[in-house]
Amino acid sequence: MAEFVSEIKTIPHADVDIYTVLSDLNNLELAKGKIPQDMIKDLSFDQDSCTVTVDPVGKIKFVVVDREPNKTIKFQSEQLPFDVTMWIQLVASADEETKMKLTIKADLNPFLKPMVSKPLQAGLDKVAEGLSTLPYADILNKGRIEE
Repeated sequence: MAEFVSEIKTIPHADVDIYTVLSDLNNLELAKGKIPQDMIKDLSFDQDSCTVTVDPVGKIKFVVVDREPNKTIKFQSEQLPFDVTMWIQLVASADEETKMKLTIKADLNPFLKPMVSKPLQAGLDKVAEGLSTLPYADILNKGRIEE
């Protein structure tokens, strides 16, 4: 199993607010325009899954398989030739501040690992950066993002 870990991001919101937004993937639809389109295409969400097309891998579906309120959201991949598990981990560091880390474990064969390790790490870091800058208060309060 190969493991990839994002940088720890500090988000200026309470862990309960971040968890509330991220545990229902429909909320990410509201932030779709903030996700870099250079790496991903055909992004779609429902409450428990997201589907995306990533070059050169193709279509990938991540399904929420476990939620621990205000702490962890665990995803499992579908439609890939190898197993991928991803966790979003949240730890409150102050009343309105939360540390977030993303971890991916992938069952990569020795031939595939050198080809996908660098892009996978880069993608994970971009996702962590994107999630750390979401307007959580706007999503919770208005259900939409102000332009």
